[in-house]
Amino acid sequence: MATPELWQPISPSVSPPAEWHEDAALRLPRLVAPALPRRSSFEAVDQLPAIPLLCLSASGRIVKRGLDLVFSSLTLLLLSPILLVIALAIKLDSTGPVFYISARVGKNGRIFRCFKFRTMVRDAERQQQSVMHLNERDAVLFKISNDPRVTDVGRILRRYSLDELPQFFNVLLGEMSVVGPRPPVVGEVREYNFSHLHRLDVPPGVTGLWQIQGRHDPSFESYVSLDLTYIENWSVALDLKIIAQTVGVVLSGSGT
Repeated sequence: MATPELWQPISPSVSPPAEWHEDAALRLPRLVAPALPRRSSFEAVDQLPAIPLLCLSASGRIVKRGLDLVFSSLTLLLLSPILLVIALAIKLDSTGPVFYISARVGKNGRIFRCFKFRTMVRDAERQQQSVMHLNERDAVLFKISNDPRVTDVGRILRRYSLDELPQFFNVLLGEMSVVGPRPPVVGEVREYNFSHLHRLDVPPGVTGLWQIQGRHDPSFESYVSLDLTYIENWSVALDLKIIAQTVGVVLSGSGT
């Protein structure tokens, strides 16, 4: 088990409500909607009205979970030497913990701790306001290609998406899936409209359609559209295709 100094506190900019704990979720009491199809469930996020959520069948969830467990276990086992080298490089490169942990919103609005390798300087969150004018995304998204807060090692990790490898631990814990929508921060979900909430129908993923088709697209609507397309057309074959294409994208070093 990692020692305490390896862990960085959850970012204040994405901090959940004061009453947050490990089982917390952004939701309102269940509402009644007789006109909804039988397979729909009804959830609500924070102060937003509830909408019907599309759900995978029971057999689909079992198959997807089985794929997640097998793939994430093999990935962590085979890449364990690389994970150790990355952890050592981060410690030698800059002051601060090895891992960055942030509060993210998962399936049905449940908040969880999302693991990543730290790629920025220790006080990156305190510096965020000073670089907001450099944001290259629209709406609630935030991304800077050449973020001055990124460390030398962090720049390499981001280029090949190696900073996201610890998220396979989230997959083993059942908080994420190998393939799915990207896990949003709490502040992002509070800005969602009704259609955006469908992104919370399934567990968030380490990779997804947006990562392989819209990685450099600044549009929030494109980001949501690709995630909803994935949810509505899910199949094992689609997951395997996305995983295969993700490997190509990662090896190309197109990350930022």
